[in-house]
Amino acid sequence: MTVDDAVVSHLAKLSRLELSPEQTARLRGDLVNILSMVEKLNELDLEGVEPLRYVTDVETTLRPDEAGNHLDRDQALANAPDADQEGGFFRVPRVIEGGK
Repeated sequence: MTVDDAVVSHLAKLSRLELSPEQTARLRGDLVNILSMVEKLNELDLEGVEPLRYVTDVETTLRPDEAGNHLDRDQALANAPDADQEGGFFRVPRVIEGGK
């Protein structure tokens, strides 16, 4: 795949990024490097190699999904720095600006 400014611009648009010309050039270089590393992996002979399921030989065991002793709402909100005691919600700072 050829990575040119049109590809980078398209990816930036999909990602909703505004890139300066310097950032576009740097990103183009990074993408070329990433794709060349992936192409290098295609050169490996993987005949007979089983897909890796776990990094270790130990499989993750899940605990049973059972009801247990949990904090009730009042106990959970007691230590909250800013909580709506009547509605039972935590107040958090706004992270998304604009919009209605």
